[in-house]
Amino acid sequence: MTTRQFGTAVARVEDPRLLRGEGRYLDDLGHDALAVAILRSPHAHARIRDIDVTAAVDVDGLVAIYTYEDLPPRLQQAMPLLIPHPSLTAPVTQKVLADGEVNHVGEAVAMVVASDRYVAEDVLDRIRVDYEILPAVVDLEVAVGNGGAVHDAVPGNVAAEMEQTIGDAPSAIEAAPHRLSLRLDIERSASTPMEGRGVHARWDPDDRRLRVHTSTQAPTSVRAAIATFLELDFAQVEVVVPDVGGGFGVKIMHPWPEEILVPWAARLLGHDVKFTEDRHEHFVSANHERGQVQWVEVGFDDDGRILGLDVRFLHDHGAYIPYGLIVPIITSTQLLGPYRIEHYRVRFQSVYTNKTPVTPYRGAGRPQGCFLMERTVDAIAAQLGLDRTEVRARNFIQPDEMPYAFGLTFQDGRDYTYDSGDFPASLAKLKELVDWDGFAARKEAAAAEGRLLGIGLACYVEGTGVGPYEGGHVLVEPNGTVQVATGLGTQGQGHQTAFAQIAADELGVPLEQVKVVTGDTRRFQYAVGTFASRAAVMSGNAIHLAARKVREKALQLASDALEVDVEDLELADGRVQVVGSPDTGLPLSMLATLSNPLRYAFDEHAKAATQFAGPNDPNKPPVAEGQAPGLEGTDYYSPVRSTFANGMHAVEVEVDPATSDIRIQRYAVVHDCGNLINPRIVQGQVLGGVAQGVGGALYERMAYDEHGQLLNASFMDFLMPYATEVPPVEIDHLETPSPLNPLGIKGAGEAGVIPGSAAIAAAIEDATGVPIHAMPISPSQLHELRTAAGGAQ
Repeated sequence: MTTRQFGTAVARVEDPRLLRGEGRYLDDLGHDALAVAILRSPHAHARIRDIDVTAAVDVDGLVAIYTYEDLPPRLQQAMPLLIPHPSLTAPVTQKVLADGEVNHVGEAVAMVVASDRYVAEDVLDRIRVDYEILPAVVDLEVAVGNGGAVHDAVPGNVAAEMEQTIGDAPSAIEAAPHRLSLRLDIERSASTPMEGRGVHARWDPDDRRLRVHTSTQAPTSVRAAIATFLELDFAQVEVVVPDVGGGFGVKIMHPWPEEILVPWAARLLGHDVKFTEDRHEHFVSANHERGQVQWVEVGFDDDGRILGLDVRFLHDHGAYIPYGLIVPIITSTQLLGPYRIEHYRVRFQSVYTNKTPVTPYRGAGRPQGCFLMERTVDAIAAQLGLDRTEVRARNFIQPDEMPYAFGLTFQDGRDYTYDSGDFPASLAKLKELVDWDGFAARKEAAAAEGRLLGIGLACYVEGTGVGPYEGGHVLVEPNGTVQVATGLGTQGQGHQTAFAQIAADELGVPLEQVKVVTGDTRRFQYAVGTFASRAAVMSGNAIHLAARKVREKALQLASDALEVDVEDLELADGRVQVVGSPDTGLPLSMLATLSNPLRYAFDEHAKAATQFAGPNDPNKPPVAEGQAPGLEGTDYYSPVRSTFANGMHAVEVEVDPATSDIRIQRYAVVHDCGNLINPRIVQGQVLGGVAQGVGGALYERMAYDEHGQLLNASFMDFLMPYATEVPPVEIDHLETPSPLNPLGIKGAGEAGVIPGSAAIAAAIEDATGVPIHAMPISPSQLHELRTAAGGAQ
């Protein structure tokens, strides 16, 4: 009997190849391609008076220089607003090359194509741009005041204002026995994957087809954008995603200007063209996230139960708004976490600044919301002198209330409704895992030694598996290999393993027999993309449904061939066999051949499949009505609404009393993503997320000066945690299956990062007694806070 794969912690099948250095990333392609370098704005806000290329045109190896004026009319149009929304009243998107004005450092001004990147860079140095420098709008609160305009057509710099309400929050707060007002901010950060962006394009003039390799999270959408901008049929454009060295959201932006410019140049020049981003470019021109200024008012009773919550925040979306309001909408709904709040009002403004644009970054608006909500709950507990876990437990939505509808609209335009979860059980697991009740004694012992020890926790609920759909195709080859294809790409999440586990289980074959292809429009035409912890839920269920079709077809084929009822057959060990008589059966390889009524016999199996061999009814066609040759199936999964994973983190920190250095001593996670496909992969996703959460809490910030210059645009200056800064993470799981999909799964990709800032801030506050209302926080910032509070030594 084939070992069941779903739920088993099998090793990732993609890892050996990658660990041996056999990965094939974008820059491994196109060694003979012409190289692109982009001239980027050094100013945050300026008008372009003139671009002079006179000194650059005689550089040996130069092929072409393009500015906005050199582009065809279609490419001079603004890039798409990917997700329109009625509240978005002043959308401005960028153009592939600047049209007379630049609005952030790093905006593309001109493109150089040359024999190699070195020549292209030399040419960049010789292009002279005459800029009229304009005042830069950097600070969010100044931007919505009288701080000047990023775009002349948008006075006040507000692209959108949105409000959602449940009940009557102001009245509930006014009538509450206790009230608090807090400001809880998160600074701007970014994905910073190991591999930056890149695109390689080849135009075939004979069959008039364009093949594009790009490091993206949305290959089919990139294909659509390229076809649209270059005025080609979709069928003329193939987009293939090679191995991708991390995405974390920044590569869900589509198209990037270079994904239009490079294919256009390849077609125009009749030669392969490639662009590979360097690290500095990634800092200033690839999108950021996180930056929000947030205010909250809360009313609560003597037991800490929240009676009303009123939230307002400013969302910094930078110079353009290509992705619409996804990030602030996620914050505005997801901040409610696991709590039953019957009177809630949230208002936000999405604001232009002269900074790099914003699109979703792992967690996408949730770390900000989680920080706001969890710090608020901690403040309630502190005011009432109650245990922080008890205040949380008193506000939890109970498991028997699931599904729980808030009456809000989520980012997908659907009802904001939790599908499953057991928050009290998760909290009980977390308290046991971290020995919450024993911490007071540990803290007292540390204090006796002059050490500052603190503990914090944070809870979250994460919308995952957002629609609208994904598809899967499953094909059994005549040699027994199972080919699986789905349209979304992969960036290291272990999709080849998890998807293979799903197909292997349904078809009763060993894992090694399944081959998975993702992100190749030649293999699967329709898809949405890899983001929002959706791949396993969406493509996983689509592959499950497609494999079920194949299973049913295999059983019917075997039933006909063996003259045995379908109900008496089963799939196991790569065969369809009679239940209780495993020696009687046919391998899937044979059934794959039988599924195709061949005229010609290539081997012994094929002899059985020719229309002249074996029993058949001469009065019926070889391919029955409603059937198709081949043992294959395609299906799609399209959910009514998102699934909702959840979890809780607890952190113990020690703060150096003299230097305020912060060290994480212990980190514990309880996570619920429904049924686990592969516990080892989920473990890795949570651990990776925790590492990014630690970075977001203690190290990573995009530091802009008052002129809009990014001061730390390199890994020399932008800090991130190494293995030395990320502690061992203790992880436990709770499995409350989602009722929304056949596999009962919920997403797991972003959970680890969401509560990091909230939990670490709570632990620091517990250790020092100093309120922490903004993150990330450095030792020097903490020391200033402690000094101001009189707590530093």
